[in-house]
Amino acid sequence: MQRRILILGGTAEARLLATRLAPRADLAVTLSLAGRTASPAPQPVPVRTGGFGGASGLADHLSAVRIDALIDATHPYAARISANAVHAAARARVAFLALRRPPWPRLADDRWIEVNDVAGAVTALGDNPRRVFVTLGRNELVPFERAPQHHYVIRSVDPVTPPLALPDADYIIARGPFDAAAEHALMERQRIALVVSKNSGGPASYGKIAAARALGLPVIMLQRPALPDAPSVESIDEVLAWLDHAVTSVAPRGV
Repeated sequence: MQRRILILGGTAEARLLATRLAPRADLAVTLSLAGRTASPAPQPVPVRTGGFGGASGLADHLSAVRIDALIDATHPYAARISANAVHAAARARVAFLALRRPPWPRLADDRWIEVNDVAGAVTALGDNPRRVFVTLGRNELVPFERAPQHHYVIRSVDPVTPPLALPDADYIIARGPFDAAAEHALMERQRIALVVSKNSGGPASYGKIAAARALGLPVIMLQRPALPDAPSVESIDEVLAWLDHAVTSVAPRGV
């Protein structure tokens, strides 16, 4: 009998994990997406879109669908979702593992200005007008309206609708990965003086960090939020090993 696996996704790692699991006849895998992206990338397994209603709603779903294992492969900055996942798995008594990509290390030539949140990033821009490359989610951009003196180049997967109340902003709609050469060319073409980024980790968006380093540009780096204490690994291979050891070696739920 198949084991039912639910992956909380929205990241490249979640899609790659689903791709590795999709051919397995012993697993019934579903990928959950929050629905914040209008046109998500195609996925190799069935997709569930939308929230669960917090930790209690997720726990009810895990029990109702008889999920055997919950894997949190959400973004490192999705702290609330990760906390809900830990509590829901415990309440529903479901095997749980978090796939957490490590942060980018700060190298010797990096000029990082580390801040706690978006408000801190806006303050760190300073008063003098600068050309700023912003690579945050479209739902996190409103605080930049408090610093209208800068020229902003804002990149997002979906359009920023409505546009921000900024007198001088250009919008780029694009989906990664972005390599260092292309990011270098973009920053030169746009005459960027400063980059605003999260420490997302992984290779897909590291190109902007490498390009900023090569150009000697400062990067305002939003620090990662605290994530709940939970069993976690850093690679897809480790997830597969855990599934084989902790999940598929025991009877499915409801049997």
